[in-house]
Amino acid sequence: MKTPSSLDFLTETLRRLPGVGPKSAQRIAYHLMQHDRDGAALLGRALTQAVERVRHCNLCNTFTENPVCETCLDSERDPTLLCVVETPGDQLMIEQTLTYKGLYFVLMGRLSPLDGIGPKDIHLDKLILRAGDGVVTEVVLATNFTNEGEATAHYISETMKARGLKVSRLARGVPVGGELEYVDAGTIARAMLDRRAT
Repeated sequence: MKTPSSLDFLTETLRRLPGVGPKSAQRIAYHLMQHDRDGAALLGRALTQAVERVRHCNLCNTFTENPVCETCLDSERDPTLLCVVETPGDQLMIEQTLTYKGLYFVLMGRLSPLDGIGPKDIHLDKLILRAGDGVVTEVVLATNFTNEGEATAHYISETMKARGLKVSRLARGVPVGGELEYVDAGTIARAMLDRRAT
């Protein structure tokens, strides 16, 4: 059976989403066409609206619909602290902890020379301007603990220290509620190295 080209196009487009393989994309496409055409139309409108309206904040580079995002405009925030994260999703996770009250800079990626991603691709020039505004005194590196995230943190750390800024890094270690026998050796080793006095 030959499927309609529009349905093929929808399936192939859905495959662009992270974690959606060929079978899942086909299942979603058929579900939308068979059981939820109103939902499909709503999804289409939402995507179009987001593409048209969402932009990058002029200060922190996160997603916003305005020139400057609400977080950057929040007078309750500590402007001397600047937390550097890889993605808006990472920023959201830190916000949900309710423990950080400074400002942010979102890289929209991480250094990965093998993939051709260098300092310009992660907006390092914009970060340098933001951190060098004369108000920021500490840069908190909250990149992921992957090889690329570690390399990115190291590069940014050296760049910021050269400009006289204090640099800190998120601590790593055993997760809350974790039992040592089930935690991988690398995590335990890092927790031991990053131990602190009580």
